[in-house]
Amino acid sequence: MSDILIKALSLSRSYQQGEGTIAVVASATFSLLARDRVALVGRSGSGKSTLLHLMAGLDVPSSGTISWPALGPAETLLPGKISLVFQAQSLLEPLTVSENVALPLLLAKSAVDIDAAVRAALATFSLENLARKLPEELSGGQMQRVAMARAIVGNPSVILADEPTGQLDQQTGHALLDALIAHLEGTNTALVIATHDPSIAARMATIWRIERGVLVESADTSEEI
Repeated sequence: MSDILIKALSLSRSYQQGEGTIAVVASATFSLLARDRVALVGRSGSGKSTLLHLMAGLDVPSSGTISWPALGPAETLLPGKISLVFQAQSLLEPLTVSENVALPLLLAKSAVDIDAAVRAALATFSLENLARKLPEELSGGQMQRVAMARAIVGNPSVILADEPTGQLDQQTGHALLDALIAHLEGTNTALVIATHDPSIAARMATIWRIERGVLVESADTSEEI
C-alpha cells in the first residue's frame, strides 16, 4: 500500500450547466504507483485537465473517492508532494525565472539549499542564462521549460503535466521530455502527462484513455489520440 500514491474509485466531477449538470469526469478508477510513467490521452474536452486537478487535490469529486495513501491528506499535497504543470502560462510576472522556480520550496518551507536547488533545476532544462529574466522576456517555449523546472525543484512524489509540449514544436517538445525523463531516472517520482501527441504518449509505459469522461486503461499506443 505504501507505493500507492493516488487511488481513485468511481471518481466523478460534475458542474452545473443551466438547469442541469454536465459530468466532465464521469467515472475514473485507478491506482498511481511510485515510478509510474503514464500518458493521459483523449480528445479536447474529454476531462483530462479536470482529472489532473482532482489528482492534485485542487478540485473535489462530485462522487466516488480519491485518496493519497502514501502522501497524506489533500491539504498537504501541494506544492511539496505533487507538482502540477498547467497547460496555460503559469509563471508569476513580477518574479524572475529563479524566483518563479524557487516558489514551491519557499511555500513548502523546505530546509534544502534553495539557491542550489534552483540552479540544478534550471540546469536540467538548460535555462541557466535565463535565471534573472522576467517572464515577459521569455518565449512560450522558454516559459514552459521554466514551469517544468519549477515542477521538479522540490523532488515531488508525483508530477502531473497538462499538455506540457502542446505549444512546442516536436523537436523542442521531445527535448523537454528527454530532459525530464533523464532527471527522473532512478527516482520514485511518478509522472502523468496529458497529451494529444502520439509520439509523446508512446514514450510512457502506460496509457490512460479518457472518453466522454470515462477513464479506461490501454497498452496500445498506436490508436488515434
